[in-house]
Amino acid sequence: MVTQQHHHRPTLKQSNKSFKSKHASKGSLKDAQKGKAPRSSPKLHSTISNDSAQLRLNRRNAAKQAQLTKRQSLVDSRRLFGSGGTPRIVVVVSLTSDVNSRSCVERLALALGEAIDEKEKLNAPRFKTSLQFLFPDTFYSTLDALLIADYLLLVLSPSVEVDEKGETLMRTMQSVGMPSVVAVAGGSIQETSTKTSKEQKEILKSLLSFTQYFVPSLSRVYDLSSPPSSASSEALNTVRALCESTPAEIKWRTGRSYLLPDQLAWPTVLGSLSMTGIIRGASLDPNRLVHLPGWGDYQIDKILSAPLPRPTKTTSKTNADSMDQDDAPLESILLAEPTPSEADSLASTNPMDDEEELQREQTWPTDEEMRAADRDIDLDVEGQEPIPDAPKGTTPKRIKRLPKGMSEYQAAWVVDSDDEGDDDDEDEQNDADSDADAVEKDAAMDEADEVDDDAESSTGGKKKVRFGDEEDFEDLPQDEEEAQLASWRLAREKEREREKEEQTHTLFPDELDTPQHIPAQQRFARYRGLRSFRTSPWDPYENLPREYGRIFSWEGQGDRRGGGAFKRMERSIMKRVEKEGKGIEPGTRVTVVLKKVPRNVYLQHASSSTSLSIASKSPSPLSLFALHPHEHKKTVLNLTAIRNTEYTRSVRSKDPLVLFMGFRRLKVKPIYSAYEGGKIPPNNVHKFLRYLRHGGTSMATIYGPVMFGSGKVSCVLLREADVDASASGTPALVASGTLAAPSTTRIIAKRVILTGHPFKVHKKTATVRYMFFNAADVEYFSPIQLHTKHGRTGHIKESLGTHGYFKAHFDGPISQMDTVCMSLYKRVWPRWSETVREIEDKGRSVVFDEHNNRKAEWAGSVGEDVDMS
Repeated sequence: MVTQQHHHRPTLKQSNKSFKSKHASKGSLKDAQKGKAPRSSPKLHSTISNDSAQLRLNRRNAAKQAQLTKRQSLVDSRRLFGSGGTPRIVVVVSLTSDVNSRSCVERLALALGEAIDEKEKLNAPRFKTSLQFLFPDTFYSTLDALLIADYLLLVLSPSVEVDEKGETLMRTMQSVGMPSVVAVAGGSIQETSTKTSKEQKEILKSLLSFTQYFVPSLSRVYDLSSPPSSASSEALNTVRALCESTPAEIKWRTGRSYLLPDQLAWPTVLGSLSMTGIIRGASLDPNRLVHLPGWGDYQIDKILSAPLPRPTKTTSKTNADSMDQDDAPLESILLAEPTPSEADSLASTNPMDDEEELQREQTWPTDEEMRAADRDIDLDVEGQEPIPDAPKGTTPKRIKRLPKGMSEYQAAWVVDSDDEGDDDDEDEQNDADSDADAVEKDAAMDEADEVDDDAESSTGGKKKVRFGDEEDFEDLPQDEEEAQLASWRLAREKEREREKEEQTHTLFPDELDTPQHIPAQQRFARYRGLRSFRTSPWDPYENLPREYGRIFSWEGQGDRRGGGAFKRMERSIMKRVEKEGKGIEPGTRVTVVLKKVPRNVYLQHASSSTSLSIASKSPSPLSLFALHPHEHKKTVLNLTAIRNTEYTRSVRSKDPLVLFMGFRRLKVKPIYSAYEGGKIPPNNVHKFLRYLRHGGTSMATIYGPVMFGSGKVSCVLLREADVDASASGTPALVASGTLAAPSTTRIIAKRVILTGHPFKVHKKTATVRYMFFNAADVEYFSPIQLHTKHGRTGHIKESLGTHGYFKAHFDGPISQMDTVCMSLYKRVWPRWSETVREIEDKGRSVVFDEHNNRKAEWAGSVGEDVDMS
């Protein structure tokens, strides 16, 4: 009999049935959406699968729309440049002074077998490959040329490093927005490189590394510094990169029409300017206003066709001579005119109520009418020939004595012949005296030159020194030298004081000592206390200044998210413009006639030739940009500003700066405030910043013209060279950013903190002094909440004595090492911006205030779709 052995179970683990729930928890739903769909609920499974399928479909649809948009823009750009009639605008910029940018272009022309004559060297040369080169020579002219550029040709030096001026220019161009960039290592045609091939490769590698810091998409630097035999292939590759690629699209130029004129004309009509060129970008609508960078906004009078002349093909021998002559231009045809009912007005601000009443009551001539009459009398201001002076003898200088029976009017027409002869003798005597004076002056100048030569020989000839091709250096008088030294030291001392104030503000932000000579309730009468800076209500229409009556607003501005209302208005306007499709199509060569343009525009940008001169007369290339509806009107503009890390000087609110905002250049005094990254507080109150600091994004606010494209339009803040006393004369890059949505209800609150010392402390109660200096101020500010630097909050309980002592109670025990604070807030307002216009002959920037120049035009009608605030 076999006995069966006993075996234990292999494990003692017991598996119980899992808990079954009738309802799915939030955690199970989240786990299910991560990967697997639950099987227990078919209804839930179908819902999740449908949602995921819908999200997948939306992503595919969005990707398809982006692909179609990109493809359409590529087709439009190729259509514009494919015919060969529209030239590609290439801006040539050399970052060092030892490299000649025109020599590089000459080398490119030699590689193509073309020659540039002396006339084209002074103007903007064109190749048969439809390349048009611009050579800006100043900082501002380079930025103006980038506005209409298709390509940027950077000319680098193989032997000299880029200095501070070149780096500032590169950073500014990067902030403004650069088109497609092509980099070359330049050199003149006569120069020959003595470096080996290995050294040349290392140089090109170093230049590429430097350029990629600003332009990461750049992959190659073409070498034009080698001998012409080996550089011809590099030159051909450079031309191929300029001709065969598609120019990169600049965001703020999308949907906007612009034009670079190749001909300027000043017709006989008073104040009109004709600009002939090819329309680029979008369609040009004659009802819209146009902007000339640096000169302001103007209205279009008419648009004419301007086709290029075509040679006539004749086989007759009699017409052989006529083929050699230049063909006459074709007849211009009127293409479009503005409709009076639909044309935009030049009114940029709303007229004040008192101005409207004054205009209704006024019966005498206004200042504008008097200035208009002066302009009609002085025709030379508007460019016409002045009235010539009367010839000698036609107007009597002396009148005979009145004979008996003759009136004054009759005697005025009788000329005394003896007196006339005396006048001629006096004129001859004056001429002789002037000749004698001229001879004496020449002799005196000769003697002075001899004295200077003797002095120069006695001092070793060190009075004037010449450095290369620069102008002669001459020592200044001692008093003038001392005056300049004193002014320089004064500027340095002011800069040190500003830096010291900024350091003090960094250590003790917004803290202010209470004045003793004036009551605090009088000194801080415009301030208020807030229980919570983020949630306490603040009426945005309370105590508005008079300037707010002149700016424009829009529907939905009362909401704290006024930027959303502006974006909705912008989208509706852009959709309406795109749907209507009015205007002249891009790629058409037209002549645009503008109204009421100053003659200085023509005098500074026109040349003796038919093409626009870039190097000889014009300070910067003149261009034309079409404005969208309401872009001429003034409102409160907000700009995001990121401080340039290379700029170390103090930047304070309301400091004068130059703003580049798209195609606009303004003289501004911005105020800075905190930027929450798009998160708007419930009360729409933002903290005012006294200084623009490093390491973060701030918001700059000004009064300025509206510009569509918030988030796409690049903004650059520059400080002019005379403020920084820069040796190079180049403006300093202060900050850069983008244009944010404007908002007239955004409250910028300036904070001041009054501090006191806890004199006696007993647990949660303390006696505080030095915050106020009289009992009346304590009673006046008693409702405002107190806080300490260690985080305690409290309030004023009662006043003690007559010297400003008071007893305060806090929410916890405080220490005598703590500081009692009281925060007060006041709303601050931005400053008006001004248009900057460069005057070439004076060599400085002159500011023209549009508030004064267009005062008569502001009294016109207001736009239909914009509500007054």
